[in-house]
Amino acid sequence: MANIIHPTAIVGPGVELGDGNEVGAYCIIYGPTTIGHNNIIGPHVVIGTSGQDTRNPRYDSSACLIRIGNDNIIREFTAIQKPCYREVTEIKNRVYLMQGVHVPHDAVIHDDVVITPHVALGGISVLLPGVNIALGCTVHQYSVLGHYAIAGMGAAVMKNIPPFGKYVPGKPLGVNHYAIDKFGFEAEREEIEAYLLKGERPTSPRLLAITDEFERLSRESTRDIYR
Repeated sequence: MANIIHPTAIVGPGVELGDGNEVGAYCIIYGPTTIGHNNIIGPHVVIGTSGQDTRNPRYDSSACLIRIGNDNIIREFTAIQKPCYREVTEIKNRVYLMQGVHVPHDAVIHDDVVITPHVALGGISVLLPGVNIALGCTVHQYSVLGHYAIAGMGAAVMKNIPPFGKYVPGKPLGVNHYAIDKFGFEAEREEIEAYLLKGERPTSPRLLAITDEFERLSRESTRDIYR
């Protein structure tokens, strides 16, 4: 299936496109960038500028890679920036970035993440599968948002959010029951509640794999966790 690229869009050297992509008006994509299949990239999206890093604001980003997978929607005025410190800035599969999302240097956004309008992520942040970030949130550098977690509208996320956690400023950490139902974890509901609300370690292999990955990445991030 052919790509549909608006005549005003600029797709630079070193950009590799798969099949079935749509690239909207006045979109700019700098290489090196690899983009998979069936992505929708809206008007005025900018992909591939250098990361905004105060330690080295004029660093040479000419060889820094952005990798975007399949079936993503990237809406108008979103910016996705090249890595500064790691191998790649990456957006995996079935990610929905709404209007005006800031994806910074070295971020990794996993499958099935939803980020709503006017969200700004800090550099080197990791969003694990199924994360949902509500309108107008800001996320601190180096943060890890656990699998199927949600940050409430307007939140300033200063710590890591554990898997299935619901973070709303000024309230105790809650349970994202919506994600439990959406992603097929109904059988593990009580175990998830015990993990989040009582600090009990899961026993089912599927949940253990999720919580172990989150806890490893949290240790590497050196940031605290909302409890």
